[in-house]
Amino acid sequence: MKLFKQLLPLALVLLGIFFSCFVHGHSFLGLICFLLAGVTVCNHLLRRLQRHFPVAKLLRLGFNIFLILGILISFSTLGVILRASLGVSDVNEAHIVVLGAKVNGTEPSLSLSDRIDAAEQYLKNHPEAIAILSGGQGPDEGISEAQCMFEQLTGRGIQPERLWLEDKATSTWENLNFSLDLIEEKTGSRPETIGLISSEYHLFRAGLFAKDCGVTAVGIPAKTQWLSLRINYFLREVAGVWHYIILGGQYHD
Repeated sequence: MKLFKQLLPLALVLLGIFFSCFVHGHSFLGLICFLLAGVTVCNHLLRRLQRHFPVAKLLRLGFNIFLILGILISFSTLGVILRASLGVSDVNEAHIVVLGAKVNGTEPSLSLSDRIDAAEQYLKNHPEAIAILSGGQGPDEGISEAQCMFEQLTGRGIQPERLWLEDKATSTWENLNFSLDLIEEKTGSRPETIGLISSEYHLFRAGLFAKDCGVTAVGIPAKTQWLSLRINYFLREVAGVWHYIILGGQYHD
């Protein structure tokens, strides 16, 4: 057991390096491994110091209380995110906004492919619905995220006139604001509710941005295919939600 405790930080660091450097899309799991290694080392040092310095015992107690509170808050936040990830059943919105994700050259990333699948299913189940495909072009992308989604969906039989492109947005806040502007431009009015397609882990935070934009978003989840990626992104989303809460309206990512 003693040997296990001594080797645990090293094992966590190695695992962190593995996730961060050798497994695509799992960098947040790597960061968690590094943090756990740091927590383990700090706790061990404080335990040794308390033998010689009584104040170290109080420091260790405060450290552990802070750690427990952080875990409780994180799990509570994760519960809210998980609940929102289920989406809303029987959605029947006339306009849906599909949030973009990374494009690899001209091909969709795994996350974007999941969102395209969800958009295709919704549009085929609701023949009168219009989809606003939202996402600009990054410096390392061959085409805009909106254009990539358009090409994929028209290739699957969705009529081009049912797909409105918003290809300027570079953040979730811009995705929603620019998409609402486009709906207002084409219909003459700004909707009070919209359908919102994004990866399931992202729906809660995207809903918060929608409220900032003055609209209620009805979540339509795009299921992440890989379980390990799902775990990584759900855990990362906890940090994303608190980033949003702390920075408020200044946080437009």
